[in-house]
Amino acid sequence: MEPVLSVSSFTSTSVSTGPHFQYISVLPPIPSGAAHSAATEGIWAQAATHASSCFRDHLCRENAQQWQDSRLVSEQFSQAPQKLAFYNWYFRYGAPPVINPLGTSFANNTSVQPSFLLKMLQDNASFNVSYPAPGDWFVAAHLPPSSHKIEVKDFIPTCAYIFQPDMLVVRVVEMSILKPDVPLPLVLLSQPSYLKVFVPKHTQELRLELQGCVSNGSLGCPVHLTVGSATLPGNFQKVLTCSDPTTACRLLLPSPPWERWMQVTAKSLAGPRASVTFSAVVALTACRPWTVNLQHLLNSSDQSSNTSTGTPLPSPNTHDLDQSGKAGSGPFCFRSFPILREDMDVVSVRFRPLDGVSVLVQSDMPSVMQLYLNTGMDSGGSLSISVSINQTVIANSTSVVACVTAGSPFLSFNTSLNCTTAFFQGYPLSLSASSPTANLSIPYPETDNWYLSLQVLCPERPEECVQASVLVETTMYLVPCLNDCGPYGQCLLLRRHGYLYAGCSCRAGWRGWSCTDNSTAQTLAQQKVATLLLTLSNLLFLAPIAISVHRCLLVEASVYAYTMFFSTFYHACDQPGGAVLCILNYDTLQYCDFLGSGVSIWVTVLSMARLKASLKYVLFILGTLIFAMSLQLDRRAAWNTMGPCLFAIVVMVTMWVYRCGRRRHCYPPSWQRWVFYLLPGLSMAALALTIYVSMMTSENYYYTHSIWHMLLAGSAAFLLPPRDQHAEPWACAQKLSCRYEICKNHRDELYTVT
Repeated sequence: MEPVLSVSSFTSTSVSTGPHFQYISVLPPIPSGAAHSAATEGIWAQAATHASSCFRDHLCRENAQQWQDSRLVSEQFSQAPQKLAFYNWYFRYGAPPVINPLGTSFANNTSVQPSFLLKMLQDNASFNVSYPAPGDWFVAAHLPPSSHKIEVKDFIPTCAYIFQPDMLVVRVVEMSILKPDVPLPLVLLSQPSYLKVFVPKHTQELRLELQGCVSNGSLGCPVHLTVGSATLPGNFQKVLTCSDPTTACRLLLPSPPWERWMQVTAKSLAGPRASVTFSAVVALTACRPWTVNLQHLLNSSDQSSNTSTGTPLPSPNTHDLDQSGKAGSGPFCFRSFPILREDMDVVSVRFRPLDGVSVLVQSDMPSVMQLYLNTGMDSGGSLSISVSINQTVIANSTSVVACVTAGSPFLSFNTSLNCTTAFFQGYPLSLSASSPTANLSIPYPETDNWYLSLQVLCPERPEECVQASVLVETTMYLVPCLNDCGPYGQCLLLRRHGYLYAGCSCRAGWRGWSCTDNSTAQTLAQQKVATLLLTLSNLLFLAPIAISVHRCLLVEASVYAYTMFFSTFYHACDQPGGAVLCILNYDTLQYCDFLGSGVSIWVTVLSMARLKASLKYVLFILGTLIFAMSLQLDRRAAWNTMGPCLFAIVVMVTMWVYRCGRRRHCYPPSWQRWVFYLLPGLSMAALALTIYVSMMTSENYYYTHSIWHMLLAGSAAFLLPPRDQHAEPWACAQKLSCRYEICKNHRDELYTVT
């Protein structure tokens, strides 16, 4: 039976135009064989746009025969539906998938593990994973690249999807346990046999061999072995086919993952009615770690700090063993340097040796440091490792090679430099006199124990490495974001379903995982020009301010001054990169800018209605309060601004129609008022609305939004009503002086001294 991880998704036919975002979900952990005396045979998962039953009928019929084996049990895990519009989604074991849908470049020295990819190109799709590794599996989904057009909320159609991941796990209940050096007799028929073996800590090599293999249906040993679990698309499972009768059926695994169960599946290739009999034997080669304590480091660092061929560390003996080693249990195979883990903040950990930053590396055996990243909350950041040496104390023919692996350390520097353990492709590093520093960054490292192995090598002159020792400085951190996303990015901590992970939000055209891709970045000159356009364009509000004061409309002038001030400093703070000036909190500036823009339109339209002073000011206050409430609810919703403005327009039109009917002629009565003021003002307002709703993009935002500022200020200047017929220009300014004035009552033609 072939194990299955099957994923199905059902999507709508409409196209989503929402913003780009990510969805990360943690599937329930797959039980490990150690905890349940069973191993995972396969998992099946489904994602649907609605809450549905366990399986689709055709999927149930397809998999019904697979569950007739009494040694298998099935378990289903389901997650609550999530509202999501998605395009592609990814699977990864042990950590969230590192995805790059836009094809941007990563930072230098960054290594990325691949993930299982499923493209949603049809209504129903499936995905299978055979022999999945026990532990957490992560699902990530994303939208297609969003349009560069800046669209107003409530004016665009949205398409929401309900994302509900379902996972079916098929586990093996009956498993045979392989004990080291103890033959286990097996008989294969049509059904495969499932075995498991526990790999203890400090195992250097595992050898699996089939002995006494006999088949009654074919020659040789027709057995197919699958060792290990699937974690990556490039599968590191070991497959062995024993069909040659003259060759021993043996599999060697260097540095198998420590302290976990390893699954072995044996299938017969002899046919449906033939049987194969054999004995499976597992042999483990162990080595003792020599734990280097602080006293050894202090005694040796002084002797090796000034020369690359100084006195090596004292020879290991039985008194130097840690608790896992026993006298006479085997040769030493590596030096173990104790590492301290310091949790500094959320997804922020520092790893350092006991002596501070340095370790002594020699040529006789590797020096190994263990990094504990198995808490379950460490895979949401980035692992940053930097190693360096003093180039003046190392010979030109000498180099220090390093390998970063998960699960178990790489210990075979003398025979191979491929930095590969039994089931993991590590990350190689190299140091020399010409390249004294090496850096490595791993976004979203797998939840596991990680190891940094180092050893001195002399490929050209091996005799020089007999007494060679080099002091290597190490800097090892788990950080939320690499380099804190740089000067053009902001590191964000995101939480989904109780899981915390970090990501960068880039600005000024910079892109990439760490905001290091400058292919579309703006120059500093472009940033300054954009800032000047968006800020200085607000100075056109000086025109409606002056006109309002000239016509004794002081409330309107105050509103325009408020809008000009906060719009200027909001856009000065909103700019990315170096051209930034924030006098207040960004959110406060944004709220005041939105409030000022809405209230400016409100007071302008009501002023055009020529209401009585008391009623006009009451509506001014009520409208401002309504704007404040609606923008607090959702400041980007179009109707929160347009609703009050449309009400003001209705009031204005009603008053104009009332005056037209009462006076028996058009209002305003002057054709000059229509031609030179109202029509230009209304045209500018209509053009401003068109630009705001349909013409702004992320590329032309600096220009179109600046034009919007100028059109809004210009339309207010043209549309403000003229001063009263009997009012003097700048009359409000004259009232501020302290003197006697003659006030005229135009109705009674009476004069009084006040």
